[in-house]
This record gives sequence, structure tokens and C-alpha cells, in this order.
Amino acid sequence: MALIRVSEAARFLGVSDDTVRRWLDNGTLHGQKDRQGRLVIDGVELAAVAQSQSQLPQDPTGVGSSARNRFVGLVTNVVMDTVMAQVELQCGPFRVVSLMSSEAVRDLKLEPGAVATAVIKSTNVIIEIPQGAKP
Repeated sequence: MALIRVSEAARFLGVSDDTVRRWLDNGTLHGQKDRQGRLVIDGVELAAVAQSQSQLPQDPTGVGSSARNRFVGLVTNVVMDTVMAQVELQCGPFRVVSLMSSEAVRDLKLEPGAVATAVIKSTNVIIEIPQGAKP
């Protein structure tokens, strides 16, 4: 069982340490003391709360898709030459970068401030764990 410290839990949930402490006080989360006497939260419980607290913006495309990895965000930067372009989106706390044709950028009218959805369909997803973490 992974035990997550309050400051780490706050970072994973995108809230302040104080919010996590309030959730511990009101029973939204349940804490315990680790061997060093620090307040920690069971990783499984934290994952469930993270999932229940997540609110994705509505996907403006309205398109049905088999791709499950869809990130709605704002275009923050477009770097374009005559053939290719690099488009950056800010999707919540995540930066997503796409390389595409300049023609596609023009057709989609992608420019800073535009709302767009990054759709990721990949057979290669790399998952890493922190150095020193026990598998």
C-alpha cells in the first residue's frame, strides 16, 4: 500500500495542503501516521478521491471517437513555417504539443486563445515511477 504525504497529495489533486487537511478533518479523506509520525493518506483512497474530484471541460467537438485520451484546452502557441507547424495547448495543468501540417493549422483556425481538443491514440504509453519507489 502506497502512503502519500499531505503535500504530495495536494500536488496530485491540484489543491493546497490546507484543502487536503480540511478534507482529512471533515472525513473526505482518512489519514494515518507513518513510521516517522507524519500524516499520510492511503494511495488507493487518494486515487479514488482524485478520480471523483476530476472535472473535465466539455469536449466542444461533439465527435464520437474510440480514443479515450482526450484533453480539452486552450491553444497557447503556434509556430508555423510553410509546411509544418508546432501547436501547444494548455489542458489544465498539462502542456500538450502537437506537430502537424501548416495546412491543418490554417484549416482548423488554430491560434492562441482558441479552444481545441488534443486526441491521443497510442499503442506506446510509458509509465514511470519515482526513483527509489518500491514496485
